[in-house]
Amino acid sequence: MPTPRQPGNATLTAVPGIAVGHCTLAERPTGCTVVLTGRGATAGVDVRGAAPATRETDLLGAVNVVQQVHAIVLSGGSAYGLDAAAGVMRFLEERGVGFAFGGVRVPIVPGAALFDLAIGDPRVRPSAEHGYRAAAAASGAPVAEGSVGAGAGATFGKLAGVERAMKGGLGSAAIVLADGLIVAALAAVNAAGDVVDPATGAIVAGARAADGAGFADARRLVRAGAPGLAGRQPGAHTTLGVVATNAALDRPAATRVAQMAHDGLARAICPSHTSSDGDTIFALATGARAGADDASRIGALAADAMAEAILRAVREASGVPGFPALRDLRP
Repeated sequence: MPTPRQPGNATLTAVPGIAVGHCTLAERPTGCTVVLTGRGATAGVDVRGAAPATRETDLLGAVNVVQQVHAIVLSGGSAYGLDAAAGVMRFLEERGVGFAFGGVRVPIVPGAALFDLAIGDPRVRPSAEHGYRAAAAASGAPVAEGSVGAGAGATFGKLAGVERAMKGGLGSAAIVLADGLIVAALAAVNAAGDVVDPATGAIVAGARAADGAGFADARRLVRAGAPGLAGRQPGAHTTLGVVATNAALDRPAATRVAQMAHDGLARAICPSHTSSDGDTIFALATGARAGADDASRIGALAADAMAEAILRAVREASGVPGFPALRDLRP
């Protein structure tokens, strides 16, 4: 069964010190989502898709000097959307937030983008100004979900052709344990594959059947030799995620958590990590929780939270012409 919703805030901002803001463009379905970490959080990243659009991910390598980041940016607009991070840097610089170096403070802002240029005018995409607006809107309130921010133009279930795909979105989930450990996730679902319930293996949503009744089942399409995977343009998809915890982790441990969180992505999206996807997950550890925590335990919880965030992304999405949402098919 899905992870039970926690009372109160059951989203990424359940982790104290984490703030999230969206900017959703009105001109066409696209936007960006900014995760602020206050004065910094230890970060790791794991890129599994073969066609990523990323920024500053090399900086997160375990051997590199800078250990903390000040924000993570997820954006639509494909590689163009990476410009949104420049606006977040400006927002943080104005507030004196950044890595002290050479007499100035340089905000550390990694990011990743997904491909949504096929919906509406592809010349409309998130810019530095939109990143600034998303950062300015960030708060510790429960994260707004659905077709907002980086999930505004997301679609999925494309193995039977784009004409039978569905509208994706952005979702979030949190696990709060009795001992005070918090692990939470946020996901923008723009996958080539279907979304399935890990508990049952049943399709939640995905490539629609030709007759409009039910789903074609990407697993069957793959076994039948459907040309969907080979025929999709590289980089035309991508699911992006952020997991966060209040635990204290070093860079290698945070990277391990990001790696394990991909298990949740793979449980909930089938197929995932394809040559058409740029699947990327960032991990953040605020260190607010005293004492040492087991990274493997946190990673296992992060995988559960990521799977639930993906399910929520498609359940909360709103449809657009040509791309119905789950709520349009099942009132």
